[in-house]
Amino acid sequence: MDKEYLINQKPARALLVFAFPMIIGNLFQQFYTMADSVVVGQFVGENALAAVGASYSLTNVFISIAIGGGIGASVVTSRTFGSRDYDAMKRSVYTALISFLILSVLLGAFGLWKGSEIMQLLNTPANVLGQATKYLDIYFIGLPFLFMYNVLSAMFNALGKSRIPLYLLIFSSIFNIVLDVYMVYSLGLGVAGVAWATLIAQGISAIASFILFLKELSSYPVEHTALFDTKELKVMTKIALPSILQQSTVSIGMMLVQSVVNSFGSEMLAGFSAAMRVESLCIVPMAAMGNAISPYTAQNIGAKQFERVQKGYHAAYKIVAAFAVLICLSLELFYRPIVMMFLGSEGSQLAINTGISYLRFMGWFFGLIGLKMITDGVLRGAGDMKMFTVANLVNLGLRVCIAVTMAPRFGIAMVWYAVPMGWAANYVISYLQYRTGKWKHISAEHAAS
Repeated sequence: MDKEYLINQKPARALLVFAFPMIIGNLFQQFYTMADSVVVGQFVGENALAAVGASYSLTNVFISIAIGGGIGASVVTSRTFGSRDYDAMKRSVYTALISFLILSVLLGAFGLWKGSEIMQLLNTPANVLGQATKYLDIYFIGLPFLFMYNVLSAMFNALGKSRIPLYLLIFSSIFNIVLDVYMVYSLGLGVAGVAWATLIAQGISAIASFILFLKELSSYPVEHTALFDTKELKVMTKIALPSILQQSTVSIGMMLVQSVVNSFGSEMLAGFSAAMRVESLCIVPMAAMGNAISPYTAQNIGAKQFERVQKGYHAAYKIVAAFAVLICLSLELFYRPIVMMFLGSEGSQLAINTGISYLRFMGWFFGLIGLKMITDGVLRGAGDMKMFTVANLVNLGLRVCIAVTMAPRFGIAMVWYAVPMGWAANYVISYLQYRTGKWKHISAEHAAS
């Protein structure tokens, strides 16, 4: 396929061709954590599932930093690729890889140092705290692999090569599932087994990604390119920090809300954890479209094709609407077997009812997050980060305030009632900013600089 298809092909077709491998790839990426939950829920027990679930809100923050940072950095790479400035493109890539490697080591060290204390602050039930801490310790050891893989995937996507991360994810996800079963069922390592399986699978993926990406870069010949450029880092940081915030909004919100859920006990925590795993899958196509439209926007800005950005945005509306209908129907028809897949036949009725209640309510609102993410994606791709940041902070603040103040009085259901309220507020703010057209002027300034 034409390397510049994002700026040459019809917008709807270009976005679907670009996003589809990302959707499949992100689904397989979710299989990492889903496999952990299914295996420990089936072979170890409800407390082990609750322990992995209690860890999920914290680990997802670090995943979001890696994904958000990679997407933010890839905007610069997409723009230079669209303008065919391959020297600047390579400088931005090398600068991003070095910066995020250093950041991942620092965050991993911090996690090992303070992870247990954070879990206690989140009111993790005492009967699952030890297992949750053990899972986290192993997770933080492998954090550099997680960061490198996600940043490299974003860079592949910036160059329109979204199939390469897909193939690596398919391999590593299958390998991870095999290792999960072997280490938990055959070796009896419990929660630690699924953590080691994830680390090994991600490590292999990260190394393979690095080798393949170096090969891809060699097809863009440049005489001499600096390995690190502080100017590129500054430009990347301006886009990456709000992008990290956007990607982390759900994760940070859930981590803060986790203490509320934990206060209801390990049974409700297990049901909520199962439902959250399913939600993470449902969000995948929405997030993929939002992430896809950022490089699409950036490349077309680099090529001075602003009208194509608007056409792509309108096409993305129709795509996320189709996904939203499919997700809603699936959850309404199959909510019970989906929840039972995690909890098994020995799951308590309270845990099962909690998971079902969450899924049946949320099934009607995934279209909202799709609209939010594609609108945020256009603003991010254009470098219009001010209202983008405000919208995501409002989303986070609204969700946390409602859950923290209302759930203790009216029950755990207030935790999930707050979710679509936050998504709706985020979308309205971002959409109003898009309608002003200011992003065109901001993008033109970025392109000129």
